[in-house]
Amino acid sequence: MSPARSPGLARTVPSCKRSGGEKRHAEMVATEQDIGDPSPSEMSQKPWASPADQTAAIHTPPPQERPDSLSFRDFWTEVEHIRQGSSDSEADCTARDSRHTEEGEQEKQWLQDAGLSTLISEDSEDVDKVVLLSTLTRTQAAAVQRRLDSYTCSLRKRSKQPPRDVRDIFSHSTSTQEDNSQNSLAESQDSVPELRTRAPDGRMDSQGKTPPKAVSVDSQGSVAREEVFSTDIAYCEQAAILLKQAKQPRPGPLRRRRDEGALTKVVSPQCRLGVTRIQDLSAQDMKKVRQLALIDMTALCDLLELDLKRHKIGKRKIPESSLFGVPLATLVENDQKIKPNITVPLILHRLLSFLEKKGLDSEGILRVPGSQARIKVLQQKLESSFYNGGFSWEEMSPNDAAALLKKFIRELPTPLLTAEHLSTFSAVRDILDLKPKLWVLNLLVLLLPEPNRSTLKALLDFLSRVVSHERRNRMSLWAVSTIMAPNLFMHKAVPCKLAEGEEKGQAELAADVMRLLIRHQDLLWTIPNFLMSQVRKMNENSSRRYQFYDRRIKSLLRKIHTESREKQDKNTSEPCRTVKIQLGELLSSTMEVRLSMDSQASDLLTQFQRDLRSSENGKSLMRSNGTIVYPDCAIYEVGGNIGEHCLDPNTHLLDLYNSNPRGEWVIRLKPGTSRGL
Repeated sequence: MSPARSPGLARTVPSCKRSGGEKRHAEMVATEQDIGDPSPSEMSQKPWASPADQTAAIHTPPPQERPDSLSFRDFWTEVEHIRQGSSDSEADCTARDSRHTEEGEQEKQWLQDAGLSTLISEDSEDVDKVVLLSTLTRTQAAAVQRRLDSYTCSLRKRSKQPPRDVRDIFSHSTSTQEDNSQNSLAESQDSVPELRTRAPDGRMDSQGKTPPKAVSVDSQGSVAREEVFSTDIAYCEQAAILLKQAKQPRPGPLRRRRDEGALTKVVSPQCRLGVTRIQDLSAQDMKKVRQLALIDMTALCDLLELDLKRHKIGKRKIPESSLFGVPLATLVENDQKIKPNITVPLILHRLLSFLEKKGLDSEGILRVPGSQARIKVLQQKLESSFYNGGFSWEEMSPNDAAALLKKFIRELPTPLLTAEHLSTFSAVRDILDLKPKLWVLNLLVLLLPEPNRSTLKALLDFLSRVVSHERRNRMSLWAVSTIMAPNLFMHKAVPCKLAEGEEKGQAELAADVMRLLIRHQDLLWTIPNFLMSQVRKMNENSSRRYQFYDRRIKSLLRKIHTESREKQDKNTSEPCRTVKIQLGELLSSTMEVRLSMDSQASDLLTQFQRDLRSSENGKSLMRSNGTIVYPDCAIYEVGGNIGEHCLDPNTHLLDLYNSNPRGEWVIRLKPGTSRGL
């Protein structure tokens, strides 16, 4: 049994061996230990946990603090399976195909992914570039400038003509935004105590935190501490505030007594515009989210001094297979011809469904390996008869299905976490503090391609269900994390060398990142409020792009817009909106709704169902027993400063109206969804 670490202490690194990044992480931890508690209003938030997860947590024994010796053996067993599954020829091919991008090439690719490739081109009047730069905060703009500086230096080394001076780029487009950002940050330092408080996680985390006042007691009698997680301010700006405060001397005692047995429960302040999940936005807006997320993550990692080197994967020969070793995008594209609404491969969907029905209560599921010869035979049968329905699932055991699931993930031609971001996912384990870990993971999830992100979410949903049945299957969160970590963080296309003598620490840290992905997946699959605000601003600026070239027109339109808003506010205290109803052949009409401070999207849906029940169309929804089956509808915000946005039921409509007065509201049927999507 490996000794458990003190839950109140951060991972200790000798000062002579600490890197600059670790020193900064230690400063941030110490700062959050010294800062005061959040206000009561900030603590009246709901945790990021579904009712099902909360119920499961009540009926399952408390998880262990750290992985035990059995978990470590499981970790290295998985590593050995991965190594055995890769032939020497594959290893040689990996050495040729996987390499770091050349100097200057990485910065060029970064600018392209961030939507700023025109900064190094001859087109100096590109409007889209100006629109994007106008939304950046000071720290985000500084990260872009550093990439341009690095690219300029690399061009000079290669005796090429350098691009325009970065001062010419940022002198006009970001000066106003920087002033606004500086003012907002100055005001926010008094309103973001959630940035400054830490909660200990004695059983699940190794960081030392200062407990806030608000606590709750679970059914086991353990005191649960709360970690307030704000998304209103850019993550890089929050990190900049913490680092700045870490350098300021503080009178009085610097440390408080820690509670050694407390759990951490992450809570997020309720935004009146509701929670925006990844699937709620249109593809056009998600593209902008990814560009902004890349910039913010880069700025955040610069502050944390994390290396963002990317691996470049060369072209590899795709095996003649229909399931295993096929790129995710290709699998999903082919499977959508069979089932249009699927967003994960059908084979993965079928394996997860089988395991949920027959494997959740199986003791040692995921840990107990199947026979290698038997797994190979089953794989061949799946390849030949899965799509024609000839495969017999009755001959498969839960352990066989679990082995095939891990094999499917390992044999993807590129990592599930992508070759571009795998090193950054792995670097999260070097961050000492919980909140910055979640910041980076949240942005990384947004950056994943849609097939990878949907597949990862389906996998994490299943792993969470496995943990919820711990009483029967004996698989704790740490056990599941240590077993699955090698399958996600090690891949034949990206070389990974474990330092000699540090195997135990590497296993524990990799499992810690896996644990965070499983435990906080609901939070990580949401779009932060600050990114939504930046997307709205980008859309507003794009719709008025000609104003960048004629200041007189810009001033005139601003005056007209302000006067019209003031006139409308004077005439009515409760504005009225027309909501379109588009339910295909069932119904197509409009309804009027008067907005008040307390009006929410759920109230509008309730009113719609009440009107539908009393209308002629409601008769077609009535069953023979007299009950009514209402269509599964949602309210969508369309146009204005957003492309299309499915509203959270808790969205306050008056705030939404003030945020996007030109947008339309449409009630329509939700798109068909499949399991795990």
